[in-house]
Amino acid sequence: MSDFIEVMVIVEGKTEEIFIEKIVRPYLADKNIFITATQISKQGQKGGDVKFSRAQNDLGTHLKQRSDTYVTTFVDYYGIKEWPGLEAVKAGATPAEIAQTINEATKTEVLRLFAAQQAEQRFIPFIAVHEFETLLFSDPTSIAAELGIKMSEVENILAECGTPEAINNNPQSAPSKRLDLWSKNGKFKKTTTGIAIAGKIGITRMRKECPLFDEWLEQLELIQKLKRL
Repeated sequence: MSDFIEVMVIVEGKTEEIFIEKIVRPYLADKNIFITATQISKQGQKGGDVKFSRAQNDLGTHLKQRSDTYVTTFVDYYGIKEWPGLEAVKAGATPAEIAQTINEATKTEVLRLFAAQQAEQRFIPFIAVHEFETLLFSDPTSIAAELGIKMSEVENILAECGTPEAINNNPQSAPSKRLDLWSKNGKFKKTTTGIAIAGKIGITRMRKECPLFDEWLEQLELIQKLKRL
């Protein structure tokens, strides 16, 4: 039996797709996990408008195509709409509580829809709390160097929030909005500057600082390990 696994990850948009393909994929390939990203789609459109009804179509497509692949998600809590568990998230919930509520509800719904495709074993939900840009706060040095700001500005936010994944999703203080404020012309370039920063930080540092992100990768690694037994 082969000791590698193939994973299809359904992502929110272009930034997440590039992040998976350029940063996450090489890291996991060294562990015999081969991951491919595809944006949530609908006719004539890719990315944006992140509703479960759209993701459902892609989940079904990839679960049905091949019985030996695994399917996961990488979508931002900050951007989802009409998603399982979203209304059940309590005010003041911690990042871990948000992730647990959304991930469990998503898994339950996917199992209901695709039990015949062995979704219990083959589907791994992941909600990024709060958004992709959160991961960049794993290393204040890299953000400060790339954007030309004082490292203390980043460190102050982390001191206030505790961890990168706890930087909140208020429209004025979401990770992406904070990066916008530090960027020229008030707009952070996610697909270029964001990916450059992510490359400098590396997955190992992100895993250390972002436990929910780490837990997601641990689940993929466990599948691969179990296949070798």
